[in-house]
Amino acid sequence: MPVATIITERLTLRPIAENDAAGLHAAYGDPLAMRFWDYPATDGLEATAGHIRRWLGHDPHWHGVWAIVTRTGAFAGMINYHHREDWNRRLELGWILAPAFWRRGVMTEAARGVVDHCFAALDVHRIEATIDPDNVASRRLAERLGFREEGLMRDRACVEGEFRSLLMYGLVKGA
Repeated sequence: MPVATIITERLTLRPIAENDAAGLHAAYGDPLAMRFWDYPATDGLEATAGHIRRWLGHDPHWHGVWAIVTRTGAFAGMINYHHREDWNRRLELGWILAPAFWRRGVMTEAARGVVDHCFAALDVHRIEATIDPDNVASRRLAERLGFREEGLMRDRACVEGEFRSLLMYGLVKGA
C-alpha cells in the first residue's frame, strides 16, 4: 500500500518525491535543525537527495515518508514512520521542519494527521518517538499529541562517534 496523502486545515502531507530535495535540504543541510538527529546535517543537496532516493527504495509498508507542504506550495518539512512491526502493531515516528517554519504550529498539525492515519489506516496500537532530552520543542510536541515520556535509553544513538541518550515517548491508541 503506498503512502496516503493526508490533507489538514493548512497542509498537504504527500509522499516525498525526488524533486523535494531542495526543500528538505533547508532542514537536512542546517546544522541547527539537525542537531538532535541521529546523523549529522548533510553537506550538500546531493547528499539530501540521496536520503530521499534511499527512502523511495523502501517498501512503504515498513517505512513511509511524507513531505509537509503548505497551501501556498512551500515545502515545510518531513514526517515519517519507521521501525514498523505488524506483529506488535507498533511503529516509530520521526519529524523535522525547515527553520523558516518553526513555531507556527505546522508540525503539530502535520503530526496529528499522521498519528490519526497510523491508528485508523495502518491498524497501529502504539506509536513511539525517540527524542533527545535537550530537544525541548520535540518533547513539547510529543506531549501535545498525547505521548507520554517512558524513560531514558542510555547511549541509544551514535552520531559522529559520540553516543547520545534518548527519551522514549509512547502513545497508545485510545489512551
